[in-house]
Amino acid sequence: MFNYIEQLLSNKTIRFIAQTIFYFIVLMFLLYMYGYAEHGQGGFIYNEF
Repeated sequence: MFNYIEQLLSNKTIRFIAQTIFYFIVLMFLLYMYGYAEHGQGGFIYNEF
């Protein structure tokens, strides 16, 4: 099993596709966490201008 994965990752095209998918998932997770963190916060109110 490990040898099969090792053979797949030695192919540059498959490695590029796997890394692209991995980074896309990480980016989507970070965007989700950023959006989740802003729930419940009010908008900025200009006070005393």
